[in-house]
Amino acid sequence: MIPLVYHASYSKLALPSHHRFPTTKYARLYQYLLDNQLAVAAQFHAPSPMTAEDVMLVHQQDYVEQFIQGSLASTALRRIGFPWSEALVERTLHSVSGTSLTAHLALQTCIALHLTGGYHHAHYDFGSGYCIFNDLIIAARKLMAEQQLHKVLIFDCDVHQGDGTATLSHRHQGIISCSIHCKENFPSRKQQSHYDIELKKGSDDRAYQETVEQTLELLIRLHQPDLILYDAGVDIHQDDDLGHLKISKQGLYQRDLTVLSMAKAANIPVAAVIGGGYSRDELQLSQRHSQLFIAANHLW
Repeated sequence: MIPLVYHASYSKLALPSHHRFPTTKYARLYQYLLDNQLAVAAQFHAPSPMTAEDVMLVHQQDYVEQFIQGSLASTALRRIGFPWSEALVERTLHSVSGTSLTAHLALQTCIALHLTGGYHHAHYDFGSGYCIFNDLIIAARKLMAEQQLHKVLIFDCDVHQGDGTATLSHRHQGIISCSIHCKENFPSRKQQSHYDIELKKGSDDRAYQETVEQTLELLIRLHQPDLILYDAGVDIHQDDDLGHLKISKQGLYQRDLTVLSMAKAANIPVAAVIGGGYSRDELQLSQRHSQLFIAANHLW
């Protein structure tokens, strides 16, 4: 069975009713997978909270300590987009740890999927865009040290550029960052990944699929990574509240199937996180995120 990673804290975050972040989507996706026989309870693994010391392998000590202690400046919290709370700390440390656990499981079984993750706007000493600590870089850094991996490819298909991943990847040798994103979208000031593929506003299924396939094929051939960390954001969907692309639900499935099948064909373990996705329609959001799990079940 494909290992799946989830913790109840992912959705236990009280936010104002008008807040744009869909904090309930993780619990709803978990239940949707069970209700629709896309997963069984025995597949799920629950992460323990990550230690501050492990987070500091990637992030500045003062920033990490101030966040955990609740002493970050109000301006820093506004940039993150969340009010501070103990629940936010619990959620953050579990979810960041969850991506590392997912990557560890993927090395054992060739694939593992995380029901959150993709905090690619988190930088060395500040958070941004609902991202506090960069789980992708932390997972890559930990696994490279613990498993003696030489190269990890972060393949980011969220609609927004992974600007934090871009800056952090240059600080750690062996981590290759690639972001395929909408040019006319957050963040307004882009950073330099190892590979940045910018799509025009309104790009459709065909253009997107060709871009993903050609880019990943090239990256696998050039770098031959030991592990792929795949950010399968669904905010590329045509009806997403924060996206500007025109990708259908079938397009989401085809993208995920392509990425997973290419990794499998190359015999490269792949750990996927669900990334961004924003909609007031919680059922539609669960269905969009579920395409990743349907694709994985099809292949494994």
